[in-house]
Amino acid sequence: MIQKPDRKSLRMRRHYRIRRRLTGTTERPRLCVYRSNKHIYAQIIDDASQKTLASASTLDADLKGKKSWDTDSARSVGQLVANRAKDKGITAVVFDRGGYIYHGRVAAVADAAREAGLDF
Repeated sequence: MIQKPDRKSLRMRRHYRIRRRLTGTTERPRLCVYRSNKHIYAQIIDDASQKTLASASTLDADLKGKKSWDTDSARSVGQLVANRAKDKGITAVVFDRGGYIYHGRVAAVADAAREAGLDF
């Protein structure tokens, strides 16, 4: 009997397929989004030097105390990561949706980062 692949392995296959084409450079680092059931995380990564330049999540002290699983909190994570990136002089990024559908919390992070001044 053929076993149906689980959702996580399907997402990882999509993510690897995306990452073959998508790399973050020093001039244009990668904005990577990870979404769990309860939290959302965003990192700005320079793949050339393999360093995380800025990060934000719903676990940060700035965002503690609110609901962490809705689109409003994802929007605040996007604003926070964009502000931290702008403080380090980063204005342009490449968006890595991490194999997730561009919808809901993932789209909220991207839209908020764009509104806060990141170019992608």
